[in-house]
Amino acid sequence: MHVKTLDKRVVSRAKARGIDVLVYAPHFTRLPEIRRRAGRHSDDDLLVVPARELFTGNWQNRRHLLAVGLSDPVPDFISFEGALAEFESQGAALCVPHPSMLNVSLGRPEIRAYADHIDAIESYNAKSLPYTNKRAKTIAKEAGIPTFGSSYAHLRSTIGEAWTEFDTAIETEIDLVQALVNGVERRVVHQSGFGHRLRNLAEFAHLGFENSWGKADRLFFSGMEPTHPDHIAYAGRFDDVAVY
Repeated sequence: MHVKTLDKRVVSRAKARGIDVLVYAPHFTRLPEIRRRAGRHSDDDLLVVPARELFTGNWQNRRHLLAVGLSDPVPDFISFEGALAEFESQGAALCVPHPSMLNVSLGRPEIRAYADHIDAIESYNAKSLPYTNKRAKTIAKEAGIPTFGSSYAHLRSTIGEAWTEFDTAIETEIDLVQALVNGVERRVVHQSGFGHRLRNLAEFAHLGFENSWGKADRLFFSGMEPTHPDHIAYAGRFDDVAVY
């Protein structure tokens, strides 16, 4: 339901693990580029669905939202409410990744307040530590919102470590959006054992890189992100909800 990396080796591993659909949502990449990559790696055996994990708010108080089924690009660093309005206007499914993880996720109060807008909550993330996944499952149960599981793979080796089995055929992007929005029955599954734990820890270690050097590189050396609301590609459409 959510991967960050995509190439021929990722596709090969997904197929070997029996995965039918990958939701591809890399950071700081505009939707047209995500769609192009997803289309290039989709075939009769594997559907790659383009999606966006948005950074709403500013760096100090950002909240991640996973949107599946967007028809038009939406930038990062806009207000939470602005993102919700855009998702609803485009008919996209709103999923909450890694709830209550550090300072990058929706917590219990926000999930309760916006429960009517949320279609699914991630209850198992292969990047998260066990207690974090246990808390996520509890939060979803308390809110009465359907769940999903994902590898959240930033590393190829994590592909297929966790997945979601829907009680319906998912053959197109629209099929997945409808399954999420309509709350179709599903089961969250993940690998277990020592190998799974090692891959989990490798992903968690990668999180440290993302929030140290990776963050510094973004902030100081990379210039304007292609998903910044001031980017020329958005033609000023999000000026009223931009936080930078």
